[in-house]
Amino acid sequence: MMTTPSPPTDEPDQTLQAASELLRALASPVRLGIVRELAGGGKYVHELVTALGVSQPLVSQHLRVLRTSRIVTARRQARETRYTLADDHVAHIVLDAIRHAQE
Repeated sequence: MMTTPSPPTDEPDQTLQAASELLRALASPVRLGIVRELAGGGKYVHELVTALGVSQPLVSQHLRVLRTSRIVTARRQARETRYTLADDHVAHIVLDAIRHAQE
């Protein structure tokens, strides 16, 4: 008789809390779309607006959430701000979730 291994239960509460906050920050179709777009490299807000087909204020609002959660970083370049992923691991999580949803 085979048994399924149980998940480790010794994770500190802090780690689980941090993971929960990360997933909460990603819990929006627009934010998932932003991360998917940024997985291909840095983008300006107007590029994200075009790619996602949503308004600029909406993209900016979601970018603020992602920046606060330290999922994306912003770098001012002349009159525009270029957004990039702070960590490629988040892109893997999002892209895997999207692939899973398509199955």
